Amino acid sequence: MHKLQSIIESSSFQNFIITVIVINAITIGLETSPSAINAAGGLLFVLDRAALAIFVVEILAKVVVYRLRFFRAGWNVFDFLIVGITLAPFGEGASVLRALRILRALRLVSVVPSMRKVVDALLKAVPGMISVLALLLLVFYVAAVMSTKLFGDAFPEWFGSVGASFYTLFQVMTLESWSMGIVRPVMEVYPQAWLFFIVFILLTTFAVLNLFIAIVVDAMSVTGHAEQEETRELVDNEHHEVMTEIRRLNDEMAALRRSLEERG
Repeated sequence: MHKLQSIIESSSFQNFIITVIVINAITIGLETSPSAINAAGGLLFVLDRAALAIFVVEILAKVVVYRLRFFRAGWNVFDFLIVGITLAPFGEGASVLRALRILRALRLVSVVPSMRKVVDALLKAVPGMISVLALLLLVFYVAAVMSTKLFGDAFPEWFGSVGASFYTLFQVMTLESWSMGIVRPVMEVYPQAWLFFIVFILLTTFAVLNLFIAIVVDAMSVTGHAEQEETRELVDNEHHEVMTEIRRLNDEMAALRRSLEERG
């Protein structure tokens, strides 16, 4: 059991799994090409089945080694669900289930430490992001109602309802054809409309959305600081153990020296 644990926790095994995930993702991508299917459809199928078998063996090995502790780690549960979904039998929704096989590529997130760190930071940033999202929705709602009242009569396809205004304002926020496609036509009828749209863009694109970035960066900074503290604590503990051992050896040497002197 200990030997199996050392194997699945080794860096070589992790690199092997990463390689299999990448190859499997490429293989599934090639299956979308008719020319690739005609040229090497059988090989692609074999590679896909082989990758799935490797993933199943990996999960089973971890369950055998860690037992119930396996399901206490969120990343292990994530891997288990991803592999389990792709093991579902094909039925009427065969095309959907085949498409879900590409979810195996997401396992890179769980096996690559740097990706795990980013996802952990994002999860820690969720509470702050919810507050910012609520603020953004409030701004959107106010702007949607205003734009519907102001521009709905002349431009019903863009601002005829609150829902249509939401979608149009979302396009404006992303800065996708916002000027020539939306704002300038509106300004031909309502010359002062630029005031509304400029204020909306400043509030959403340049202010509220940047808060998302700030929250994520802060969360990643906190995560990195926590890891540094953990590493520093581990080094301090090892240093303390080494110094304790050195003192014990010095005491033993001193006692042995006194013993030799007394005999001499």
